[in-house]
Amino acid sequence: MKALGSRSRGEALFSGVVYLVVILFALVCFFPFYLIVINSFVDNRILNQEGYHLFIKRFSVDSYGYLFQGTQAFTSYRVTLFVTAVGSILATTITSMYAFVLSNKKAKYRNLMAFLTYIPMVMGTGLVGFYLLVARWLHLKDTIWALIFPYLLNPFLVFVLVNFFRALPYELHESAFIDGANDIYIFYRIILPVSVPGIATVILFYALTYWNDWWLAILFINHDNLHPLQIMIRSLMSQINATQYVMGKSMYIQNMPSEGLKLATVCITIGPIVLLYPLVQRYFVKGLTLGAVKG
Repeated sequence: MKALGSRSRGEALFSGVVYLVVILFALVCFFPFYLIVINSFVDNRILNQEGYHLFIKRFSVDSYGYLFQGTQAFTSYRVTLFVTAVGSILATTITSMYAFVLSNKKAKYRNLMAFLTYIPMVMGTGLVGFYLLVARWLHLKDTIWALIFPYLLNPFLVFVLVNFFRALPYELHESAFIDGANDIYIFYRIILPVSVPGIATVILFYALTYWNDWWLAILFINHDNLHPLQIMIRSLMSQINATQYVMGKSMYIQNMPSEGLKLATVCITIGPIVLLYPLVQRYFVKGLTLGAVKG
């Protein structure tokens, strides 16, 4: 009994230390976001004179008002939302179907296909050839699809799903095949319902990729009406810095909430994608095939 009580106290102490470390780490990660959100509502003159504050000293929404007084913020938001939603759905669909083929033991040439998928993951591609393929051969320059098509198949996420599908009981596939189901029916009606955690993980990675991407827009987009949020931030920062450099910082900040505008732009950019995590997190710990095979 004494050993049992000592062990229980030791486990309780260890759990307390673990929780404390996790809480401290969470606070360290949360602190920069807190500063950005709080100071985006602080008057710009206070920001320039006194720097960042832990609490709002003089409340102001001038930065958000300046940001949304034009149409570019709304246009960039529509572009980013469309690219993220459509791109994530298409990419997850293609990736999951391709991974299902590679994980199928009866699929012909699956080892060759897996090898060809692995090569670009470790070697990459040339920038010139990539640009010519998208802009000249596929004629996607200055179109919304130039921001979607290049990321439709991520080799790393393919192998993540391949390992996930291989971990599922193969009896699910065989029993359905014996009952007369084809591969398409097996994939959509049997495999996908028990693969929600893996699919949710992949769609989250794709959503983050599309939402945070700016590289494709720099390469292939010249029109402002197709600029995503990340390019809007880049252009905004460049114009603020250039104008401050030419006109002088003390003269320029009287007409524009420059510091607050930067923080407000970051807030509207990271807001929606941060809210996506709680919706997907519950699938990470959900049972994969609980009750799928009985008897």
